[in-house]
Amino acid sequence: MDKLKKVETTALQCTGTITSEKMTELDRLVLGLQQRIKQLEDNVVMLEKEDNRNIYGAVSLRIIELEIAEIQDLVDKLNRTTKNDQHLSVQTADQLEDMKDTMVELEKFDNMLVIKKDRENQRIKRELEQCKEEIKATAPPPTVPPSRCGLGRIVSVVGPRTYSLTVYSTSYPYGAWGRDANPAPGDENKYWLVVLSSSNVYGNFVRQYGTLSTLLLGIGPKDTYISSSNPTTNTIQGSNMVMYDNALYYNCYNTYSVCQFNMATRAVSTVVLPKDAGYNNKFPFAHLGTTYSYTDMDFATDESGVYVIYASTSNFGNIIISKVETSNPPALNQTWSTSLHKKTITNTFMVCGVLYATRYLDKEIEEIFYSYDTKTNEERYDLKINIKKMQTNIEFLNYDPRDHLLYVYSDAYILTYELIFQ
Repeated sequence: MDKLKKVETTALQCTGTITSEKMTELDRLVLGLQQRIKQLEDNVVMLEKEDNRNIYGAVSLRIIELEIAEIQDLVDKLNRTTKNDQHLSVQTADQLEDMKDTMVELEKFDNMLVIKKDRENQRIKRELEQCKEEIKATAPPPTVPPSRCGLGRIVSVVGPRTYSLTVYSTSYPYGAWGRDANPAPGDENKYWLVVLSSSNVYGNFVRQYGTLSTLLLGIGPKDTYISSSNPTTNTIQGSNMVMYDNALYYNCYNTYSVCQFNMATRAVSTVVLPKDAGYNNKFPFAHLGTTYSYTDMDFATDESGVYVIYASTSNFGNIIISKVETSNPPALNQTWSTSLHKKTITNTFMVCGVLYATRYLDKEIEEIFYSYDTKTNEERYDLKINIKKMQTNIEFLNYDPRDHLLYVYSDAYILTYELIFQ
């Protein structure tokens, strides 16, 4: 601390000496020298304030050394161009040399390896910045021909636009919500909500609200029960489901079948997936930290209807997409097989016939990294479109073709995100 004080005192003396001299024709150089020494004085005072038990910041020390070197350059110019200021210049040069030696000695005094650690921190900082730039970079996903839906390609996800707990608070971390993708006249503003009220796996009723506001406030709900028991035959298994044409589509309890629950008649119709399709936690969504239980089947809506997304042993656990005909009873139509293993991803959704898949990056970011175009059969693994999360896990995600929003259920919170197209 004494050495640092000495540097500060010397800097003050330099300032006092220079300001007491009569200005000559070399006023500009002298004034510049005065200003630089004043800056040096301020930096030394700042360094002294930041000092902590004789541990000096390597970066601050380096800045002061550079200031001293630049001042030395100015002094050299004065020595070369005038004899009248010789005494002032020599005296100042001596003082600056003393200050420089002291600062070098202080830097060597770094017995806590601050310099070495600072260099390592700078290296880590550069690597982190590089990683951030890579994460921000967005490679173009497959472009959907305008003739199919006219939206172009997804370039980013904005939001959340909605972020709220439901009337159930944090009681049910697994669930789903959204709007009917093909509503009956008069039902355009309705919202539905399903919570997995048994073991975070099973549900037996659908709750509906007249508007988003009433859902957020928990006002005027209408509950429609599939069964009074939970779980039982044809009740809901897993958090993936969609509403289309006043019917809920979901994985039937304890089977590899798709259930279609008619909200008006409360009738349930089913369609069976291939016998080797995964169910009962054989091919769930997952990441290294979590498995999303009983998410073997995912459901998605887009501009053309309903899809079921699953995996089978014959396709080595990789994603299969099947179009669901929304007739009564429902039926499976065209099917596409992909090379994407289902247990390596966290969710899927469809937009204009293109399947998108997400993966867990960290507690704050979910990434849309994959796409499969059902028209061209083109697969891509290089999408880098980030979703900013408010909670750690996303248990449900689906696209609404009516408002181009992603509806998300995340650790008991309901959210919406806007898809940006180009």
